[in-house]
Amino acid sequence: MKLLSFRFIFAFIVVLSVFSVVPAFSQAQQKPDALRSYRIGRDFEARNRTAEAEKAYNEAIEICKQDLALNSKNMDAYTIYGWALVRLARYQEAVQICTTALNISFDPRIIETMGEAYFYLDNYRESLRNMERYTDVAPRGERISTAYFFMAEIYRLTRRYNLAEFAYTTAVYYEPALSLWWYRLATVREETGDNPGAADAYRRALQLRPDYKEATDGLRRVQNRRRA
Repeated sequence: MKLLSFRFIFAFIVVLSVFSVVPAFSQAQQKPDALRSYRIGRDFEARNRTAEAEKAYNEAIEICKQDLALNSKNMDAYTIYGWALVRLARYQEAVQICTTALNISFDPRIIETMGEAYFYLDNYRESLRNMERYTDVAPRGERISTAYFFMAEIYRLTRRYNLAEFAYTTAVYYEPALSLWWYRLATVREETGDNPGAADAYRRALQLRPDYKEATDGLRRVQNRRRA
């Protein structure tokens, strides 16, 4: 009988312990996650649900602010903060946040984000400087394809087509699934007189997006030029 009572008490204590742990575990699971909110924003943006995307990005920013209040050297928080500001087209704020972060610690992710912000502010010189710096220090970084794409855009917009062709070619090497990038590559190849190369790039764009009218028109144009 005593043994039975002991077993009952022991079981009761175990159950009590489990229930006391569950709320703490649940709290940990529900901790705000800035990266998760940012990714939700990107998903909404991809589906053209702009208002919901903006809400998610702003939520990510608020979480980052809370994280930075706890640890002012949290570079992950600065990184996501900068990304969200860029998605919200708050480019000058993004530059300011990136500058603050880089005064604390060097982080290639911050460099690339600053490059994007400067690009949209039409400051191509600073954008290019930051993108080149990123490709130098993080040649295998997760944003390497994007960095080369922005470099290519700057070269194209400033009519340095040979440099643009090299940068676009590098961008699609790292990220071959984006039709716009292939289309841009085709246009600069066309500008340099490389009609066969332009035709190949237009075809790649159309493989990814068959209804891409500009790519269809470009392919027809270079094919007619080759026949002439």
